[in-house]
Amino acid sequence: MAKFLNTSATNYYLEELIKNADDRLILISPFLKLNDKIKELLEDKNRLKIDIRIIYGKSELQPDELNWLKELSYIRTSFCKNLHAKCYINEKSCIITSLNLYEFSQINNNEMGIFVDRDTDSELYKDTYSEAQRIIRISDEVRISLDKVDDEAKEIEQGVATSSTPKLSTSKLAKKNKLKTADFLDLLTQKGYLSFIDEAHVLTNTGIEIGGEAKKSKRFGDYLVWPDSLVFEKG
Repeated sequence: MAKFLNTSATNYYLEELIKNADDRLILISPFLKLNDKIKELLEDKNRLKIDIRIIYGKSELQPDELNWLKELSYIRTSFCKNLHAKCYINEKSCIITSLNLYEFSQINNNEMGIFVDRDTDSELYKDTYSEAQRIIRISDEVRISLDKVDDEAKEIEQGVATSSTPKLSTSKLAKKNKLKTADFLDLLTQKGYLSFIDEAHVLTNTGIEIGGEAKKSKRFGDYLVWPDSLVFEKG
C-alpha cells in the first residue's frame, strides 16, 4: 500500500531511494539545484556505475551544476519542455511528490508525496515507471562536455550584448552591484522588475520596460539579462 509522506519524510525516502538503487535511477524534477547530500549520494552511485537519468525542465542549470555533472559519466541529463511532474524512481520503488529536486524546496517548502513499493503496489509502480519512460523519450538529452560547458557558462556569466546596448546576466550584474545573486534577485523583485511565481523569477512588464530580457539556452534553460547601467546605490 502506498505510504503518505510529509516534507521531512519525502526528503528521507528520497535519500533512501537513491541509496538503495542497484540497477537504475530516474529523477524527474522541473527545478534542479542539488544539495550536497544528494550530490554525495549520486557520486557514490556513479562510482558503482548505476544508470542514472535526470530530467529537468524549468530551472536553468548553473555553470557549477554543469561542471559537477560533466565529471559523472553514468549520469545522463535531459531537458523536457513544459515539465511539471516530480517523480523519483529506482528498480524497487518510487516517490510521486510535489517536492522539486531543488535545495530551497527541500528546506523551506511544505510538501506532500506518496511512496510506492513495487512489490506491494505493482500496478501503480508499473504505471509510474511507464510514464517516466515516456517523459524520457520526449526529452532532449543534454550531452555535457567540458568545452560546451565552458563556452555556455562564459556567455551567461559574462553577459550578452543586444543591439548597441550592453547587457549582463543577473549574476554578473549582481557582482557589479556588490551583491550576492540571491540578494540581487530579491532586490529586483522588490523593485517590481521580477515576480516570483512557482519557485521561479519571472520578468514583469516593468522589468521589460527598463531593458530586462529573457534568454533561452538549450543546455541552460531560461535566464535573464539586464542593461549594464542598472546599478543600485546602497542605502
